[in-house]
Amino acid sequence: MSETATTSAKKRPEFRNINAFTDLPTYRLPAAGWVSILHRASGAMMFALMPFIIWMFDTSISSEISFARFTSAFNVGMLGLPGFIWKLVALALIWAFLHHFMAGLRHLWMDYSHKAVELQFGKNSAKTVLAISLTLTVVLGAKLFGVY
Repeated sequence: MSETATTSAKKRPEFRNINAFTDLPTYRLPAAGWVSILHRASGAMMFALMPFIIWMFDTSISSEISFARFTSAFNVGMLGLPGFIWKLVALALIWAFLHHFMAGLRHLWMDYSHKAVELQFGKNSAKTVLAISLTLTVVLGAKLFGVY
């Protein structure tokens, strides 16, 4: 490249020393970034809580007595923790599944469709994933906590 081309080109800013306390609070992550981070976090959460998920499934379908023990864990408590804590863990799993599922469908659609690679689709679909997963979590959480 010639010297005139390099001198006339605008030099891009360099960020070498990013301070986590001053720079990160002012950084605004787009909705697609939040969906991506939460997709990974929800997958990790479901993987880490897999023993609890297997216990819930096994206990709920084994027999009537084990189902009664399963429901008492959410009402009375278990392992020294009150039932409210176990309901919160179940609610976190509900959110993790719903968000991971919706974000996965979004990624599959983006892989399948060529129009889905556009910036506006990315913004709208990310907001849709967040809205649907949170709305369904609130609805199922209300059922879990006995609102209806």
